[in-house]
Amino acid sequence: MGNEKLTLGKVLSAIGLVLIMSWTIFPLYWVFNMSIQTPIDVISYPPKFYYDATLENYSVVLIGKAWLGKYETVQTDFPRYYLNSLIVCSGAVAISMLLGVPAAYSLARFAFRGKENFAFTLLSFRFAPGLIVIIPLFVIFRRLGLYGTYYGMMLAYQLITLPFSVWLMRGFFEDIPIELEHAARIDGYSWWGVFRKVNLPLVAPGIAATAILSFIFAWNEFLFGYVLSSDITRPVTPSLMGFISYEQVLWGQMAAAAIITLLPSVVLAIFIQKYLVRGLTFGAVKG
Repeated sequence: MGNEKLTLGKVLSAIGLVLIMSWTIFPLYWVFNMSIQTPIDVISYPPKFYYDATLENYSVVLIGKAWLGKYETVQTDFPRYYLNSLIVCSGAVAISMLLGVPAAYSLARFAFRGKENFAFTLLSFRFAPGLIVIIPLFVIFRRLGLYGTYYGMMLAYQLITLPFSVWLMRGFFEDIPIELEHAARIDGYSWWGVFRKVNLPLVAPGIAATAILSFIFAWNEFLFGYVLSSDITRPVTPSLMGFISYEQVLWGQMAAAAIITLLPSVVLAIFIQKYLVRGLTFGAVKG
């Protein structure tokens, strides 16, 4: 009887997982399906599941031609926007790691007045809506000459990446036994030596996981990139709006651009998966 219940439970779990995966993957499938269809097939009703696939939408997005064959398109300079996102997001993550890892270590190991208030205030920047700060940021950036620059975008993205990095890395440092640091201090290491040669190697999976997730959050950001960037520094996410014109919406090309935009997140998740899993489960089992 127990085996029957166990088997039934496994079957129900498998069905539930399949339903959840279908619910998650189907929108991605639908977008990919649109990206390899002609404009006529995209807007056909009922939707077509059997059609002549084409890579014309991808060639338009990557080459950036104003016209291709008999189908109208718009010139979006998508490769340049793609490069802008790589520059801005990589720089933002690098800055948040350089500032966030030492800050997280300080919050995890040192006791000082107002520590928890400071930590909560920092976290509040992460869950506060971007619309609250976007207008003051726009005014400040215009006056300081940071509007439409890579440096300004990297600084603005710290509102997304830095609080997340500090809070996640703080948990990783707190999971390291303090006795290891005391032993290193007895051996003659300074606090900087303990931090660099003991703590950093132990939390390396956590740093990798934090950097990956921070990069994905920065890559998916729309509001800051849309308002604070110029046409030269515009990231890839708001550039998808370029496929919407006064006359029509270029669904196929927008879908192709969206699929290409997903690639960095997917590649990072696949090739650094072991660090991501180890980092997110670091310290979960103690004893």
